[in-house]
Amino acid sequence: MMLRTMFAALLVALLSPVLALAQDGKYPARAVTLVVPYPPGGSNDVFARELGRRLSEAWKQSVVVDNKPGAGGAIGAAFVSRAKPDGYTIMLLSSSFTTGSAIDPNIPFDPVKGFTDIGMVAKGPMILSVRNGLPVKTFPEFLAYARAHPGQLSFGSSGVGSTNHFATELLEDAANIKMTHVPYKGMAPAVTDVMGERVDVLIASAPSIYPQVKAGRVRALGVTSARPFAPIPGLPALAEHGVPGYTFELWWGVMGPPGMPDDVVQKVNRDMNAILASDDMKKIIQREGAEPAPMSSAEFTRTVATEIATWKRVAERAGIKPE
Repeated sequence: MMLRTMFAALLVALLSPVLALAQDGKYPARAVTLVVPYPPGGSNDVFARELGRRLSEAWKQSVVVDNKPGAGGAIGAAFVSRAKPDGYTIMLLSSSFTTGSAIDPNIPFDPVKGFTDIGMVAKGPMILSVRNGLPVKTFPEFLAYARAHPGQLSFGSSGVGSTNHFATELLEDAANIKMTHVPYKGMAPAVTDVMGERVDVLIASAPSIYPQVKAGRVRALGVTSARPFAPIPGLPALAEHGVPGYTFELWWGVMGPPGMPDDVVQKVNRDMNAILASDDMKKIIQREGAEPAPMSSAEFTRTVATEIATWKRVAERAGIKPE
């Protein structure tokens, strides 16, 4: 019995370097789980499945997309934050992570220290839309009307503390206008009500509102990027027509648990960025109203930390608190 135990211990000692090389030197050596902390069907899910399929082809290993929705993405994010930091559990999430983290003191993770930031996937602006019956045709006309009728215009959002809520509060501050917030439980009813003339203004993502713009059901006045955005042609940038410096861009990115090995982080980042440079992936991203936005892990970390600090200031100034 003692000899068998000694032999087993010797075998483990001899094989450990080999096993370590198989895991670290040839990552990934087995299937990778790509968590999406939101329900299937949205841009997060689309990007995760398209990116995951291409990573699987590049790595010759399965990349399994696992939707873990709930609590505005916090349930899935908490799961990833607690996962083993070996690179086999990672997550694709969006900029709602930073807006949600800015206002919720009870999230079960540290939004900055609780993750390894791997890289950004894409970014894109939102669209400022108004109901067709509002007597404005351009963004400067909208600004003049809003300033002449303080508090009388209503703006919809997909909920208190949502990205479009923050985008509109930021616009109000930059443009020196005041509107009345009407929060909805999701984007669909907000879009329905701006089409039905029950709410005046809605800033929304391109997939949510642009089809209604093209169908003539709502009027678009501009995009929230610093400059006109090629995937959404014909719309001016709000920053160039009355609110210099105003920008709000949605983003999608990949994170992992804290403490991931740097060589694994750099490999995922490098392979991901190569995929983002391909023409077919660019077309998929553009269909979702965005563009590829490859960046280093360090750049992504700075982006996340800066945004959370910014949205905390906006929330405090506007009195935004979690429901």
